[in-house]
Amino acid sequence: MDIIAAFGLSASAGLNAYIPLLVVSLLARFTHLIELSEGWRALESWWIIGLLIVLSLIEFFADKIPAVNHINDIIQTLIRPTAGAILFAASANVITEIHPILSITIGLLVAGSVHAVKSVVVRPAVTATTAGMGDVPVSIMEDVIAITLSVLSVVIPILVAIILVILAVWIIWWISNRYFNQPSRP
Repeated sequence: MDIIAAFGLSASAGLNAYIPLLVVSLLARFTHLIELSEGWRALESWWIIGLLIVLSLIEFFADKIPAVNHINDIIQTLIRPTAGAILFAASANVITEIHPILSITIGLLVAGSVHAVKSVVVRPAVTATTAGMGDVPVSIMEDVIAITLSVLSVVIPILVAIILVILAVWIIWWISNRYFNQPSRP
């Protein structure tokens, strides 16, 4: 289950770098749902928790301001994959014996992929089709998804796996219907 949690947390970091880090920090500090190994216990520090709260608030508001949100996405291109790598390595290393380099690489790829889809495909399409009016609701939805996915990844990782399988099946169905079942034109 820890590997599923690691995937969910790093995917969440692709949407918002600081929310899943804050969720892991708070859950590790105040519950037994996640026990961080010695090298990752700094995430439980009040200084780190305070810093993550401040960074979460900055990203929350920066992502709601037109034009600033695009600059924020450019800045986050390095931060979100790094957060995903930290989250994957910290959560996968709780019980499993995954090599740290492999954990970091997987976390980078998962968070980086989610961030790329968000910042290169979804956000520009929303901005273009709504003249920027859809950016704030989409940003709020991304934050809600990041919080929900982060908590569920730790609390009920099997639910995250089921959701991801359903999402993958839906995406495959949608792509096949959109691109392979088009009527031929004369």
